[in-house]
Amino acid sequence: MSDIAISVEHVSKSFKLPHEKATGIKQAIIHFRPGKKYEMQHVLKDISFEIKKGEFFGIVGRNGSGKSTLLKLLAQIYTPNQGGIKVNGSLTPFIELGVGFNPELTGRENVFLNGALLGFDRREIEAMYDDIVSFAEIERFMDLKLKNYSSGMQVRLAFSIAIRAKTNILLIDEVLAVGDTAFQQKCFSYFEELKRGNTTVVLVTHDMSAVSRFCTRALILENGKIKDIGRPEDIADVYTLDNVQSAPDTEDHGLSKLHAIQAEISQRTAENVTLEAKYSAQDSDPMYVGIAVLRNGISVAEITTSLQNTLVGKGKVSYVLDTTLFNSGVYTIGVALFKLKDRELVAIAKRKLDFVVKGADKTRGAALRLADTWRYEKVNGD
Repeated sequence: MSDIAISVEHVSKSFKLPHEKATGIKQAIIHFRPGKKYEMQHVLKDISFEIKKGEFFGIVGRNGSGKSTLLKLLAQIYTPNQGGIKVNGSLTPFIELGVGFNPELTGRENVFLNGALLGFDRREIEAMYDDIVSFAEIERFMDLKLKNYSSGMQVRLAFSIAIRAKTNILLIDEVLAVGDTAFQQKCFSYFEELKRGNTTVVLVTHDMSAVSRFCTRALILENGKIKDIGRPEDIADVYTLDNVQSAPDTEDHGLSKLHAIQAEISQRTAENVTLEAKYSAQDSDPMYVGIAVLRNGISVAEITTSLQNTLVGKGKVSYVLDTTLFNSGVYTIGVALFKLKDRELVAIAKRKLDFVVKGADKTRGAALRLADTWRYEKVNGD
């Protein structure tokens, strides 16, 4: 028996984008012009890969790369223009949770309706009803019409029903985006159960921590093609670098035009990055340069040039930052110019300076990599 759950062979998918839109027959006749009225958008181009049974497989990529189209092809919502997809086993898509919900019915009624769409009979739904409601954490609202639910409540209910489906393969597309932290943690626990149960899972996400945590293999799409496929940690690094390199420079902060500072990363190695900053001032006041390393907008390390060897006029300074001190992740370097008097901020470098620390950390922690000085000992039972 084959160990392949999903096989994608030379799949391409295109859509017609109309240039004109008619709101009725009259408008269509009046504005009729012979010839082409649309352009072809080639979303996926000759995609081929396989997913083995029991894999937790990640699909990542920037917006517009073709991720959702690929997932809908796997779910057989779309059909490819070229190529073919083979699915070996029963498949349940968690793509648009709540499809089939009726907003005029209560939550309770929608449980039975949605359960029936998944193939359960009434007795089976009654047996699992309490578990569904408990997982969704909306016991008090089950007799309320669905149209009065928040989007988060609807997703929790839909997800709680969907995970009861009897299936070999799950397709999941960012369904946790609207859930709160506590509910997301429940879903993550469910993902762990899926991994232990050897269920085949395909996850489309922008969350690289989820890719690294759950996936056994992943691919990244770029402009409708597979850019890379392999270890989830490596794919997460590729995705992160793509986003860093495409990020715009920072805005003008409206500071005095008498002072200026420009900065760039002049060299990158596996162990450090070298930062160079050029400064200028139209007065003779002593100054200093400060840098801050930020993660998720929070400063995790800072240093300045010497306050005894201050800067005047124009010049250049450089600093070598030891990146082995940091855990894996994306970091931004902020560079600014200050007057020594009153520590006044006078200029900020506009250019966005980012670096990525790759790899999976052996221990978990915040930004800085603390020494692993743990000691371990076994305690024998009584």
